[in-house]
Amino acid sequence: QVQLVESGGGLVQAGGSLRLSCAASGRTFSSYAMGWFRQAPAKEREFVAAISWSGGSTYYADSVKGRFTISRDNAKNTLYLTMNSPKPEDTAVYYCAAKSKYSSGSYYYTHEYPYWGQGTQVTVSS
Repeated sequence: QVQLVESGGGLVQAGGSLRLSCAASGRTFSSYAMGWFRQAPAKEREFVAAISWSGGSTYYADSVKGRFTISRDNAKNTLYLTMNSPKPEDTAVYYCAAKSKYSSGSYYYTHEYPYWGQGTQVTVSS
């Protein structure tokens, strides 16, 4: 199993930047593909970005493509989400999630990820 802890959330102005981190412990971090999801009040949890176990492949929701960057440092057991030019509609609780690198399931769906962090709040002011 892997344990995930997010950090780096907070209040940011629209057009600014913010970097979220997700620290992993337990099993070898490189055994997992990773994803970022978010959930706004009264909305379902939605896909933001994902990255393969090696970092060689990345995937983004259309709403964040070109503004957010997902990355990982396997030596530091850490996943990142760099948020550039955030918008008020990006306000949400952001969660990191992990699934086995051997999983053939989609990167885009919450049910494909068995391991989740507790979330970190991001608020974007206009």
